[in-house]
Amino acid sequence: MRQSQFTAVYDACVLYPAPLRDFLMWLGLSGRFRARWSPQIHDEWKRNLLANRPDLTRDQLDRTSGLMDLAIPDGLVTGHESLIAGLTLPDIDDRHVLAAAIRCNASVIVTFNEKDFPATALAPFGIEAQHPDLFVDNLFDLDQAAVVAAAQRQRAQLRNPPLDVDRYLEVLLRQGLVQTVKALGTYRAIL
Repeated sequence: MRQSQFTAVYDACVLYPAPLRDFLMWLGLSGRFRARWSPQIHDEWKRNLLANRPDLTRDQLDRTSGLMDLAIPDGLVTGHESLIAGLTLPDIDDRHVLAAAIRCNASVIVTFNEKDFPATALAPFGIEAQHPDLFVDNLFDLDQAAVVAAAQRQRAQLRNPPLDVDRYLEVLLRQGLVQTVKALGTYRAIL
């Protein structure tokens, strides 16, 4: 499979919820873009998830991040740490995300926290912050089959419990993927 050079960095907030993380991973495997994250992004989503979900263990989340790194072998961005101190963002704790995006020549940071990545701070680097729904909607415009296939694959692997199409689309809707669900709804018969 040929890999696109278009690169997207996933912020920790979009990796925190398992259904969205899984969908984004299936999309990343489509070859339509290069999905990226950093060790600091992994640490952030896992730390926040452990703080809110005492039923989960560090080992479970380390296994998940390890599987992510195996699924997309070049997904893990390193060597960006020296860039962090020279960056300016409203929240200094988000600078590592921008540094990772700069390091891997990303065009997009996929995040719910668009206000934390203002266009004025990102534009000099040719980077844009996008809500995951807009990101998927743009991908849908580029390659509907890739998005539908990712949804099919994700839904097929949900076995405990299995989800019918309506429940699956409800799960995506709860992730804030309004336009995505609307677009996928037209493919309900094959999801």
